[in-house]
Amino acid sequence: MARKFSGDISMWKALRAAVALLLMSVALPAAQKAPKADDILKAAKLKAADQHKTIFLIFGASWCEDCHQLDSFLGVPDIAAIFDKYFIVTKLTFGEALAGHPEWDNPGSDSLISKYGGLSASGALDLPFIAVLDPKAKLLANSNKPGQGHAAGTGTGFPTDPEDIKWFLGMLQKAVPALTEDETHKIQDALAKPADE
Repeated sequence: MARKFSGDISMWKALRAAVALLLMSVALPAAQKAPKADDILKAAKLKAADQHKTIFLIFGASWCEDCHQLDSFLGVPDIAAIFDKYFIVTKLTFGEALAGHPEWDNPGSDSLISKYGGLSASGALDLPFIAVLDPKAKLLANSNKPGQGHAAGTGTGFPTDPEDIKWFLGMLQKAVPALTEDETHKIQDALAKPADE
């Protein structure tokens, strides 16, 4: 009986240690500060200059469903290959205050989203907001789409309707004229697929 009790103690010690490690691994990232937006953009500029690519800068938040759809889209192998060929895909967290976690935002992301046209004069926010930049971080195009039925600066978010898809493709073609017709069709086809496929 003593032997079994001793084994139970060892098991409980191991279980407590495992729980402690799990709690530490969850608490540690929460305690770390989000990196500064300027530092993230600086690293993207260096990569873009070195690799002769364009920066595809995404502003998003954890609560944003369209942001998750964009992430999934960019993870599709055929799409990832196209974006890897032309872009340094860079993400900044912005808008987490709406979910009660302003500390999750990359410090300075508010200045950058404003600089690249992601906030309307009223402060309205459409996420994800995309700014396509040259290697010096000069704006080439963004996801704001003026047009009929839209106020100037209305964001496309994750494009799903034909008008938004057309704007998204135009934004990519403006920023990367080398994008081929075949690549453009692959992107268009992937965007036009229903989300549940």
